[in-house]
Amino acid sequence: MTPKWTATDIPDQHGRTAVVTGANSGIGFFAARELARAGARIVLAVRNAEKGADAARAIHAVVPDAKIEVGSLDLASLASVRAFAQWFEREHEALDLLINNAGTMAFSPRRETADGFEMSFGTNYLGHFVLTALLLTLMEAREDPRVVTISGALHRMGRINFDDLQRERRYGRWSAYAQSKLATLLFAFELDRRLRSAGSTVRSLTAHPGYAATNIQTAAATSTLDRLFGRIGSARLFAQSAEMGALPILYAATYPGLQGGAHIGPGRFFESRGYPKPGAGSSKAAHHEEVARKLWAVSEGLTGVTFHIAQGAQAA
Repeated sequence: MTPKWTATDIPDQHGRTAVVTGANSGIGFFAARELARAGARIVLAVRNAEKGADAARAIHAVVPDAKIEVGSLDLASLASVRAFAQWFEREHEALDLLINNAGTMAFSPRRETADGFEMSFGTNYLGHFVLTALLLTLMEAREDPRVVTISGALHRMGRINFDDLQRERRYGRWSAYAQSKLATLLFAFELDRRLRSAGSTVRSLTAHPGYAATNIQTAAATSTLDRLFGRIGSARLFAQSAEMGALPILYAATYPGLQGGAHIGPGRFFESRGYPKPGAGSSKAAHHEEVARKLWAVSEGLTGVTFHIAQGAQAA
């Protein structure tokens, strides 16, 4: 039986700074709240500043001494990603924990980001790719720095179509979404390999929330039927709570001694719910190193961002 690891098991986080994308609601909010409860300084990286302020107030209501900041970040705009990274670097000397959580679901009809990328691919994957590249140097030489990238079960349906990455010729909302979630895992595992090769102290880990009741099921709905299915699917009869969905993310972010490349997910009902456990399943495609290297190179070309990973960075 999987041990019942909960947020009360989070080690002391005082002195650590964490950025959580999409922290105004859902699993991102609960991850931020529990990290703040454990003593971390939290930056809520959110698209809507007003909703971010509401989230900060909600966290302060239960954690009065929480150290919370709100930063403006729209992952569907690379200019916004760069502006957030510049703001963070001005305000903070270092970063200990980056949780790449924010995302959008399946849009119909096809939509594009501000930079002309297909919305799921651009937001869920490329936005976080650029954010990680820009913040990574602030994590080097810290004690136990971690990048935690959130994926999902639908990555198993994904296929990286290099001939049509932006799905301009043939668009399907779910195939586009699945491609974006597979891309996040390919990126996270490739980042782990590159960090290890460089002897960096930064670790790249992944997690998925199982089937959690959040607003992502209805946020991209374009019809009454979509919204109805979203509400049914997010009902507690089918989905676990967002608080439970946040636990694998918190485990990946804080559990002592986890190695880079670890993948954390719920431990029950085909990883759809339950307390977190290491060794969550992922598809063979997510570990295809040649595809990962090609995707990395293509992503640097698309975004104009290059990763700089220090050789043999030592913890302070």
